[in-house]
Amino acid sequence: MDKLLQYGRELLELELYEAHKLPQRLGKDFIKACQLILATKGKVVVSGIGKSGHIGKKIAASLASTGSPAFFMHPSEALHGDLGMVTANDVAILISYSGRAKEFSFILPILAAMNIPVIAITGGLDSPLAKSAQAVLDISIEKEACPMGLAPTSSSTNTLLMGDALAIAVMRARGFKEEDFARSHPAGSLGAKLLNHVKDVMRTGDLIPKVPQTATVLEAMLELSRTGVGLVAVCNDNNKIIGVFTDGDLRRLLLKNGTLQDCIMDVMTSPGYRVPENWKAVEALKLFNDHNITAAPVVNSEGELVGALNIHDLHQAGIS
Repeated sequence: MDKLLQYGRELLELELYEAHKLPQRLGKDFIKACQLILATKGKVVVSGIGKSGHIGKKIAASLASTGSPAFFMHPSEALHGDLGMVTANDVAILISYSGRAKEFSFILPILAAMNIPVIAITGGLDSPLAKSAQAVLDISIEKEACPMGLAPTSSSTNTLLMGDALAIAVMRARGFKEEDFARSHPAGSLGAKLLNHVKDVMRTGDLIPKVPQTATVLEAMLELSRTGVGLVAVCNDNNKIIGVFTDGDLRRLLLKNGTLQDCIMDVMTSPGYRVPENWKAVEALKLFNDHNITAAPVVNSEGELVGALNIHDLHQAGIS
């Protein structure tokens, strides 16, 4: 078991040693690479084969999700039709540690003929790939962490880190924000928080707990039980909320020896909290948390009752 720990630690130490040299290599070529991506009117085409291809897919995905439209193109498939996906407005990121991937020897002349700028991520600074590129990102290493020096380890890590540096530098230069990120991740928790508005998750129609101002406590209690929201909105003839009646109000009434025939106006909480329908759902959650409440009626810009929302509705929508 001690040997296993030793092997793992040796690998991590070697990869970290190689990676720690990367920041000092960023210079004019890194700036040029970022500028090429920022200036392109098309997409970023990322290509690489073997382990470089696997890392390339991740780099393309990172670029796409942070504001730089991108896709991965397998070099072999490119030579059998997929080059048709590349347009004159694109920029290419080609990944090869040696810089001598055979497939690129066919692809590079075509990209040059189309005036497509090339960003090379390579350790072969004198390779054909590096010489053909407008920007060269140096990922060279002294030693792979693999004890046989065969399996890409340190070089793959350097490639991944360089790709992340490129994607995030471009993202920050674009002023890319959380809301922008959420639009490309609508099913994730961040998307749920930043994209959903109260009107998207609130209860409407017959699911809205509501009684008129002339109602009795019994009528409000029945409405409270029917909807299960946790409160009832008390409204005037213009559908404006004048107060709310909650589970807590009912308990307090009974402790004071009140009756179910009491007028709701005498026992409701007024004015009570309410949530605008155009608020982001995460803002409603903050209101709930800040004031230790679990539900609120929803109003439109005119202050009219249009919905109801409770903490369970927010949690079911992935907002927590």
